[in-house]
Amino acid sequence: MEATKNTTKVDGGGRGSRPAVLRGWRLRCPNCGTGPLFKGYLKVREACEVCSEDLHHHRADDGPAYVTILICGHLLAPIMMYVFEIWRPNTLILTVTFMVAFVALALYLLPRIKGVFVGLQWAKKMHGFGLDVAQSTTE
Repeated sequence: MEATKNTTKVDGGGRGSRPAVLRGWRLRCPNCGTGPLFKGYLKVREACEVCSEDLHHHRADDGPAYVTILICGHLLAPIMMYVFEIWRPNTLILTVTFMVAFVALALYLLPRIKGVFVGLQWAKKMHGFGLDVAQSTTE
């Protein structure tokens, strides 16, 4: 099977997990890497505008939110403890500062982690992604 320039097809009809996950991180279609993955902030498109790959099969649910909270907590908790031990700022200032930092980091990471979830599900052909109607008609 020949691979086109923009798709992640590999020999044997499999899909590359790494390119799909990286494209999801970049908020792009896991198949072509050029079309946008989201219609809004977190709403996944029904299909890619460029390659017509169906994207409505994803089942990310609460996974991206849990992973985002886990990452933000693990990144900011040690920094917060370090800042408190070294400079001993006012508790209110420390709390407000790190709450703003946590929210900003979470808002940055959440769509990217959801894109990773969708890309991984697409690469592993989970939840109906293996039924590629658009690709079977083009072959």
